[in-house]
Amino acid sequence: MPERHAPAGTGEARGRILVVDDEPDIRESLYELLSGEGYQVDLAANAREGLSRLEARVYDLVLLDVLMPDRDGMEVLREIRSRDRETPVALITAYGSIPLAVEGLKAGASDFFQKPWDNQKLLIEVSRMISKRRLERENIELRRALKQRYGFPNIVARSERMLRVLDLVAQVAPSRSTILITGETGTGKELIAKAIHANSPRADHMFIAVNSGSLPPELLESTLFGHVRGSFTG
Repeated sequence: MPERHAPAGTGEARGRILVVDDEPDIRESLYELLSGEGYQVDLAANAREGLSRLEARVYDLVLLDVLMPDRDGMEVLREIRSRDRETPVALITAYGSIPLAVEGLKAGASDFFQKPWDNQKLLIEVSRMISKRRLERENIELRRALKQRYGFPNIVARSERMLRVLDLVAQVAPSRSTILITGETGTGKELIAKAIHANSPRADHMFIAVNSGSLPPELLESTLFGHVRGSFTG
């Protein structure tokens, strides 16, 4: 059966998937199923071809057969992971190779599918893995862009309101003035404080976070600003 590849440009929005399996029927079945859902699908008939395709382009997901004649799928998984620790790899296993699949999960596989698989469940898991990977990539790009613009590598923000906050942080960070940050619990006040500290003249000094909610009111002021020895004695 001749190899099949989706025409360039189709399925790009949903993701690009590489199927590596030595059985033509399995490759054809996965091609029909995944391309029918709008994915861009490339096929490889053996491990060597699969690794070659991975060198040539970036994939959102790799579906890798565990048992292949030219190289063991576990060995291929480890080689993929040595080159790329981010792209999700799902193993395709035959009945009786479940222990291998479990070993694969420990070696860095994201999931495994047992032949014969349930098409609906496979599609759900494929969508989940690709969505997770794309979100991770998006976060990396956002962090990179924010680091270039503000020097804040640990903050991810997209909204105009939050970008205005970061503009303000960049303005006040060089100042030696005391800065008050307010906001609801969980809104990132400590992240903002760390960003200010990291970009301030005091960046080479220690940053100390204090949980003021755990301190009684009479000790909060002395904890933050100090006190005269003996001032709390009777």
